Formats: sequence, structure tokens, C-alpha cells
Amino acid sequence: ASDSHELIALKCLKLMNRSLKYNICEIPKELTVSRRERANSPENVGKISEALKYSCIYWAAHLAEVKVFDTVLVDSLRIFLHEHLLHWIECLSTLGELQTGVKSLGGIVTVFSAFKLHDLQLLVQDGRQCLQMNFEAVHRHCMEIYESALVWIPKNSLICKTYTADVSRVPRVIVGLSDSWGSAELNMQNGSVVRSVAFSQDGSRVVSGSDDKMVRIWNVTTGGVEAELKGHTDRVMYVAFSQEGSRVFSGSEDNMVRIWNVMTGEVEAELKYHRNSPVTSVALSQDGSRVISGSSDKTVRIWNATTGEVEAELKGHTRWVTSVAFSQDGRRIVSGSFDKTVRIWNVATGEVEAELKSHTNLARSVAFSQDGSRVVSGSDDNTVRIWNVTTGKVEDKLKGHTKSVWSVAFSQDSSRVASGSEDRTVRIWNVTTGKVEAELKGHTDLVMSVAFSQDGSCVVSGSRDRTVRMWNVATGEVEAELKGHTDWMNSVAFSLEGSPRIVSGSDEKTVRIWNVTSGKVEAKLKGHTDRVMSVAFSQDGSQVVSGSDDQTVRIWNVTT
Repeated sequence: ASDSHELIALKCLKLMNRSLKYNICEIPKELTVSRRERANSPENVGKISEALKYSCIYWAAHLAEVKVFDTVLVDSLRIFLHEHLLHWIECLSTLGELQTGVKSLGGIVTVFSAFKLHDLQLLVQDGRQCLQMNFEAVHRHCMEIYESALVWIPKNSLICKTYTADVSRVPRVIVGLSDSWGSAELNMQNGSVVRSVAFSQDGSRVVSGSDDKMVRIWNVTTGGVEAELKGHTDRVMYVAFSQEGSRVFSGSEDNMVRIWNVMTGEVEAELKYHRNSPVTSVALSQDGSRVISGSSDKTVRIWNATTGEVEAELKGHTRWVTSVAFSQDGRRIVSGSFDKTVRIWNVATGEVEAELKSHTNLARSVAFSQDGSRVVSGSDDNTVRIWNVTTGKVEDKLKGHTKSVWSVAFSQDSSRVASGSEDRTVRIWNVTTGKVEAELKGHTDLVMSVAFSQDGSCVVSGSRDRTVRMWNVATGEVEAELKGHTDWMNSVAFSLEGSPRIVSGSDEKTVRIWNVTSGKVEAKLKGHTDRVMSVAFSQDGSQVVSGSDDQTVRIWNVTT
């Protein structure tokens, strides 16, 4: 099979090297000059032979299956990439297959890296960046790969240096042209302040919510908007994909959660909130079938994510509900409240299984253990409490913090709890003994967020002191103090797969990627012109998405 793929890939490359050329469809010269309203003519598709169509669309797929690169194949690749890459993009635009081009270039970057063809790898990466950054214009008209893309291409771009004849044919920017592409893989112009962003599970889409009351679904390959979801009447504060990626959930200050069908862009359900009371917390069940919300109206509501109907309104709290969470199996809900109680609810019946009374001040944060047998809560009474879900009794009252506990988290194996406090410390507690295993000192301001790494060996904490700190759970020592931000950090996240990394976003307008092992900044991603409000890794850890008050969503390639 590999030999056959090599043969077909070689035949495709040789045909493209013979046939591709500038203005392959011989468009009249006056129609090649850049015009905003100009679009590809459907009749030009018929001017390209079926063999050339096949070659342009599938050569990279065949190349990806080749096990050995001989000199004939490599020579054909060099000719294609150094002489016909722009011609190929022009042809794909004419055929309406430009998205295939982005995917093809992304795929062969990996192939060239594996076979150590580094010079070709760099040229392909540069070509892919050029295409992505100009996708909308080139998609509309094939000649824009020259007339528009080459006008704005950075001075040190490999495409600029390789295709000097084509660059010399278009207008030249005298002042203000950048030297390089920069770190961002995509800049997506949102047009309004971005409050929340999230990747789909397969990494193919990004959803954003913003101050213009819109939810937008973006294509990660092209950077284009696939859908603008209209319906909210106030700014959209949080967004998320369902696990299978077929639906989007959005929550707004109009006191509504809407569930959208990704394929159609239509609203599947409108979850009308708690008598116009602010929603303080929301969570999705693991299977995406239900949404829960907590509100200042003292209630917790369970919503059917398919129909948008309220399945249950859980009443019992006497003050604001501050925090809600599902158990992993989706059978129970835990809620914390200003009324100083923690309640465990049965999802099937809507009844309270346990009212956990012990805190002497508001319960600020709650979480289930992975096996669902325990609940942990953090409170303004300066304590962390571990509760037995079956009995509703306090198993341990963890004392040590001297100010409010803002964040709590279980490790993946449920053997430890981490807590972050206004007293500027992070504490790691042994769930079995109830003892402090480590008191992690170093932050100089309130610790707002804590999380365990997937393997439980590390805890990350984010603070108002503008640092992210990595702590070794076994030793209690700081593995890394991630400094660099010059203003408050608004968001931190762990990568779930691949090399262990942390991403952080800050008021200083930058996104930083940190190496967990070394504690060093791997990349300082500049481009945003206002504070970065939200960051997240894609599921495979290869990309970061960031949302900013500069009204843009940006997708960054972690490797490059």
C-alpha cells in the first residue's frame, strides 16, 4: 500500500508541476486586480482537468501514507513547493476546495518533521500561515492569493523570499509591515468584547460569547465564522460545547441559558431563569443531557438539555446559591450557599438527600470526589470540610486557613484535596487522615483558583499576585513559580494531553504558555490589545484559544 501511495503522490506532483501556473483559467487582466466585491466564477471550474483536480485535492493524503522518501519524490516536492505552491492555492480556490488546502498543509508538516525535511517543513508552515491569515479573501477570489495575501505578507516570511517574482508584481507596503507572522495561528475578529471561549472536543471548532449578545461558532481550520447565534438580549458570559460537539450551551446576563444546534444554528431550547435573578453558577452533566444552575433566587434548577424544559426546581436554600456541581455519574448534585449549608440532591427525584450543616459562614466552593462518595466544601469560616455523601456527615473539618477558602479541588484518585485561600496559602490535605500534607506558602495575595494535574503529582494555583505556581504534591515544594505577568491573571488551565503545560491569560494583554517541568515560559503570545479574559487548551494540547476585551478570539499553535 505504501508503494502505491508513493507512486500516486509522485504522479500527482509531476502533473501539478507541469500544469499549474499563474492565472491558470486565463482570467482577463482587468478582473485579476483586487476588488472587494469580486468572486470566483463557477464556469472556471470546467477549465481545470479532472486529473489536475484530483491531484490538487488528494496529493497530500497519499503523501501522508508514504513510508520511505526517495530522491525523486523529494525533488518533485521541492519543485512544487518552491515554484507552484501559490498556483496550487489559486487552483484550490477556483475549485472551492480551499479548506482542503489548509488541512493538507497541516498534515504534511507532520510528515516532513518525521522525515527530517526541515527546510520544506518551514516553508509549508509559512504557506499554511499565509493561507489561514488570508483565507476569507482567497476563498472569495482565487487571484487574491497574489493581489491581497502577498501585499500584507511579513517581510521575513519564507513565502515572501521564495516567491519574489510574484511579490514584486503587487503593491508594496512602505511603512508598518511586520517582520514576522508572530505567534498567533489565527486572529478571528469578533467585533465585540469576548467574555468566554471554548474548544469542541475534536478541536475543529471554537465557540465564543461576547458583549454584543452573540454566540459565534468558528472554524479552527479557516478562522471563519460558521454561525452567528442570535437570541440573547444581554451580553453572553459563558459558553460550552456538549461532549459530542453537536450542541452549544450559552449563558447570558439576560438570565437565560440557550441550547443551540451546531449543525443548523437554531435554538433547541431556551432555559428561562430564576424570576430575573442573577445566575451565580452553572454546570453540565458528563453526558451532556442536563444542565444545572444556581441563582440568587435561592434555587437550583435541573434542565433537560434536549428540550430546554425544567426537570426540577430544587428549593431549600434560604440565601444565594454560590456553587453547583454534578457527580461524575450524573445522579447527584451538590450546592453551596450563602445560608452556610451544603446540600446534596437526587437528580432523579429532585429531593434533598442531605442537608449538610456545619459551616458557620457562607459555603463558597463545592466539588465531588471522582467516585462520588465524598463532597468537599470551602467556606468563609476559614475551613475545608469533607462530607460523606451516603451519611451526610462531616468526615473531617480541616482547619488551618486563617481567612476565607475560595477554591477547593479533589485529586483524580480522590486521595487528596487542595484548597486556596484569602490567607495567600495553598494547602494539600490527606483525605484519609484529614491532616495537612503541605502548607504551600509563597503567594503574596489571595489564591483564587487551584487544580490538580491529571496524574495528581502536581497542584497549580493562580493568584491575584499575578503569578501561577506549580507545587509538587509529594514534597510540598514549589516546582516552579511562573512569573512574567505584570498584571492580574484572569484565567489559567492545564493541558490534558501531550506535554504537560499551563496556559495563563492576564490584564497585561498577553497569553503565556509555561513548561510544567522547567517552570519556564515556552511562549509569550503577543497580539491582543486589551486584557485576556479567558484561555483554554484544545483536548490534544496542540492549540490554545484566547478571548480578549480587544474583541478578538485568537487560536495559537502551541508548537510554533
